[in-house]
Amino acid sequence: MIDIQIKKSALIEKECHDFVADPGAGGSVVFVGTVRNQTKGKVVQRLEFEAYEPMAVKEMQKIADTTMERWNAIKVSFHHRVGVLGIGDIAVIIAVSTPHRKAAFEACQNAIDTLKETVPIWKKEIFEDGEVWVAAHP
Repeated sequence: MIDIQIKKSALIEKECHDFVADPGAGGSVVFVGTVRNQTKGKVVQRLEFEAYEPMAVKEMQKIADTTMERWNAIKVSFHHRVGVLGIGDIAVIIAVSTPHRKAAFEACQNAIDTLKETVPIWKKEIFEDGEVWVAAHP
């Protein structure tokens, strides 16, 4: 089973964790990406995320499908936030459950790394003295 959401409201870790819970899972891993207060020594005031949602969902589905096949995942959940986020807000959550723990760790790491490389979600960092679009995603 796969759960993919792009949301304008706050992301809730428990929702993803609960979705991937399964009696057949020997391990589940949840990655939570949050907004930090600095980048390369510059103070970050906030982030703004934009997505081309139809393509973003399609690309996340590809990653989830690969995760299901390659790591024999039982369930996968991807939630990504768009809009204005403050320091400490959750930007992304990826949760994966698999029959064995090692596969859960590997699958979750691959999922976030691939998401950052292929999914059309863009991040703008806002500083005290300006702003910059970051190539965190394509």
